[in-house]
Amino acid sequence: MKAPATTLLEIRELYVNYGGIQALQNINLTVNAGEVVTLIGANGAGKSTTLRAISRLLDPRSGQIIYQGRDITKRAAHEVVRLGIAHSPEGRRVLSRQTVLDNLELGAYIRSNSAEISADLDRQFEIFPRLAERRHQLAGTLSGGEQQMLAIARALMSKPKVLLLDEPSLGLAPAIVREIFAIIQDLRATGVTILLVEQNARLALETADRGYVLEAGRITLTGEASHLLDDDRVKKAYLG
Repeated sequence: MKAPATTLLEIRELYVNYGGIQALQNINLTVNAGEVVTLIGANGAGKSTTLRAISRLLDPRSGQIIYQGRDITKRAAHEVVRLGIAHSPEGRRVLSRQTVLDNLELGAYIRSNSAEISADLDRQFEIFPRLAERRHQLAGTLSGGEQQMLAIARALMSKPKVLLLDEPSLGLAPAIVREIFAIIQDLRATGVTILLVEQNARLALETADRGYVLEAGRITLTGEASHLLDDDRVKKAYLG
């Protein structure tokens, strides 16, 4: 008999406002340990807003964010990182005037064991060999794909249990996108749980275990990713 899923992250009846605009309305979702769960939807649907609320970069108007059974809705952003949630943001946002190595070390700012940090640096350089080649290069001089790799590696340096991954394919050439998504699959195989926001709905659903469709700040569909790929409404709206 299959063991019951362990819920790591749960959002309950979440509402978020931007000024007078209601950006999220009654969002309910769960992410179980070891899963890749994706949020798909049009631009402005509320996908990135959901991730920013979870990582506490935005304050919800109401609702709850539950992580490992504890309510983190009022926690500060740095506390959320310490608890085990890391956010690789849309647009990468690497520190362009710092080296690759500096960016990665910054990702480990919540940690104190230098030997473990050094071992994890080596691990990131194994996962992302291009970063190893460019470890002393300024991050701002990297290609877009390399900056995306750096953003993901920097988030992983906090040793998260849940990785919030926002638009990893944005602006990248197809060959680099395939490389990034192969890395996402490898991360899932090592036990990292991922909540993925991605503009390429087909690729996201082919990668994920489950998915949620957001429209105008509301969840309108949810299910196994394979079922959503076959759903006529999803095909018509997002798969072309």
